[in-house]
Amino acid sequence: MEELIQFDKHLLLALNGSDSAFLDSVIMTLTTATTWIPLYIALLYVVISVNRNVRDVLLILAAAGLCVALAGAVDDEIVKPLVARWRPTHDPEIGHLVDIVDGYRGGNYGFFSAHAANTFSIAVFFSLLMRQLPFTCFMVAWSLTNCYTRLYLGVHYPGDITVGLLWGGLVGWVVYRFFYCRLTIPAKYPIRYCYVPMAVLMLTLLFALGKAAMA
Repeated sequence: MEELIQFDKHLLLALNGSDSAFLDSVIMTLTTATTWIPLYIALLYVVISVNRNVRDVLLILAAAGLCVALAGAVDDEIVKPLVARWRPTHDPEIGHLVDIVDGYRGGNYGFFSAHAANTFSIAVFFSLLMRQLPFTCFMVAWSLTNCYTRLYLGVHYPGDITVGLLWGGLVGWVVYRFFYCRLTIPAKYPIRYCYVPMAVLMLTLLFALGKAAMA
């Protein structure tokens, strides 16, 4: 186990930070939760456009909220305080080696990553809901992008990210199969609607790049 922990630390230091102020700015924008509000609005637009029944729309919103509650809230309120594994930025052993960006260190504990769990639970749930391969690829890429920002900023170890992805994926699948599917028959989502959140994801990335370029 000790060898695995040390490997986790060495891998984090290899992935953490850079000498680029431009990339620092891009990462800080992409790791911020409010950056992705347009994506959530786009997903809501698709859900409302396809599901004319108010009950079905509310059910999907409840399922998405349940994903976040089970994936992130359980992590933040139960697992992190219970496990109490230091974030790399607070770890007495390697904290002085971690490249800190804009003074951002996060909270004391980092196991497991709520960013990874939250985003992957949403990605899995909506991918199962819409069942369009291009959309699924974009959503998984979105979640992995969020995961990379946490490694770059040095606020999570790769192990924290891996466990977060596994937990988030399980939560997204369970909520879809045992909550949503048991209460309604999922609608069919034409690919033309799925292009909307995909376009929003691309525009958000361009926004982060443009913001960094003008900084």
